[in-house]
Amino acid sequence: MSDLGDFTEVSPGDSSADGASTGDDDPTAAGEAASSDDADADFDTYDVSPAGADHGLGSISVSQGLRVAEDGDDTALKAFITSDNRESVRLGKYVIVPYPDDETLFSRITALEYAQEFEADDATEIHARRAMRRDDFTERDYKFVATLDPVAVLFSEGGELKRRMTDRVPKPGAVVGEATDAEQIKTGLAIPADGVFLGHLAVGGETVRTAATPPTIDYRLTDDYADGDPLVFRHTLVAGGTGSGKTHASKNVLRQYLDASYPMDDGREVQTAVVQFDPQDEYAQMHDDNPAMDDDFARRLDREGVSHGGHDDTVALVPEVDGASYGGATHRAEQVPFTVPFRMVRRRPWLVAGARLNDNQYQALDYLLDRFFRDYGDKATYDAFTSFLDDPALREELDESGRIHEATFDAVRRRALGSAFSRVFDRDARPVTDLVHELVRPGGLTVVPTYHVNDTRATELVVLAVASLLVDEKLSNDPTYDRIKETPLIVGMDEAHNFLTDAESVQARKVIGKFTEAAKQGRKERLGLFLITQDPQDIADSVFKQVNTKLVLNLGDEDAISSVNIPSTLEDKVPYMEKGQMVVYSPDNSEPVELTGLPVCVTRHGD
Repeated sequence: MSDLGDFTEVSPGDSSADGASTGDDDPTAAGEAASSDDADADFDTYDVSPAGADHGLGSISVSQGLRVAEDGDDTALKAFITSDNRESVRLGKYVIVPYPDDETLFSRITALEYAQEFEADDATEIHARRAMRRDDFTERDYKFVATLDPVAVLFSEGGELKRRMTDRVPKPGAVVGEATDAEQIKTGLAIPADGVFLGHLAVGGETVRTAATPPTIDYRLTDDYADGDPLVFRHTLVAGGTGSGKTHASKNVLRQYLDASYPMDDGREVQTAVVQFDPQDEYAQMHDDNPAMDDDFARRLDREGVSHGGHDDTVALVPEVDGASYGGATHRAEQVPFTVPFRMVRRRPWLVAGARLNDNQYQALDYLLDRFFRDYGDKATYDAFTSFLDDPALREELDESGRIHEATFDAVRRRALGSAFSRVFDRDARPVTDLVHELVRPGGLTVVPTYHVNDTRATELVVLAVASLLVDEKLSNDPTYDRIKETPLIVGMDEAHNFLTDAESVQARKVIGKFTEAAKQGRKERLGLFLITQDPQDIADSVFKQVNTKLVLNLGDEDAISSVNIPSTLEDKVPYMEKGQMVVYSPDNSEPVELTGLPVCVTRHGD
């Protein structure tokens, strides 16, 4: 048969030329039907132009059904892709299909397949041998079909582009085009026009390009009470394995929040304060400019409204721990030492409960602490508490009165006199409770580094003491420190799985209960949790359920991937993502999407 390009000429009524199919995908057959006297006069037709003059990627096919339904599994929507467009089509690509009345169907490609163009049995020895002897692949022997998943119908109202659920089917033969208009794509995916910048829309790891300037599509997280509660106060999870770029991404996002402000109940507009717990001594670098950022990239960020540059109001609030020395050589931020005063335990007995106290022992500890603080008043230091517990007369008195059995007393004493407590409590520095104005500053970033603390229990004690101070003041109806209560606050916690894990101990239950309540009340109190982890499966479920926005970078562990509870279309991408690629699942913000993060950190990052 001679090569006639993309189409074979077929005379009216002739259905036998080379065995060509004459179904709905045959453009000549479609033309014949359109010119027939009994053609449906109300049915729109679509011209087929020779290759080289086409617009779009292909056209809607009906050969395998054409249906949209409330149940997505019942939807059947396929597009025939012309041969010259086949190489440019990828899974996940966004496409548009016009309706005759100027409305548009916005869809995503979810499957690609080759189908037989001619009636021939290719499962034969002869066919296989011919294919093996051929150097090229004859595209025209096959149809290339894309399955479309309808996302929304786009329409104009009052000069504004809007979206609604898919409630109508496109016409057979309607042209399928690549979505290249930024407004259409943002509207189709329900991405807010304004808000906190997270990254650029991507498909298959490649940034989506448009004809606009800039050509990328910025993904924003809603940050305005006019659109509901800002999502920062409905909590964020950043999950990614080692080397995935999660710290880079977290710095970029937190930098945006430092320039944000929110209205308080008294009508004041107050800038956000960020307190970041930092186990690797990386976040205080946000004080400094990134030397890797050139002027061209900085101008690009300015055009897109992305905050960048070192944040001058950054303080490293350094815990004084016996035997641990903080260098702080990786940044130029101010360093302010602090200690955890033992008097904080009066309201938080679980701080000295340890992981092994049972309920009976915890009740005994609670009683002992209450009596100790009543007796010692302003002199209630950790050293005084150890002396208090070392008193044999107290042990005998409590046992004889039936208040605390001597075995229970001994168990509490052993666990309350751990070396971590003596290393952390009441060191030679100002108490953190006297540094609240340094800890929480509107528009300020406070980093609490623990990299220099080589004792896991001591690290846990520092983080939970400071974090609980922030949470307790935020949730209190009668706060001691108005500065905390009256400032929008983000509490960032790297390696969050180490502190917010489910466990059977009394201490773990107390901690999880506190942070679960904080997460529930966050939107009311202007408190946002920003949790960063490589082990999301270890974060307590009651806290995890309160997280609305999930940024998931590369995770290699199947349990970790399944635990983040994102749609399967995103879940399948996670193990294959390169550094800086991420998927975002934020149901109250947009459709689930894939993003590429900024290739350059907006602040200093790394050595």
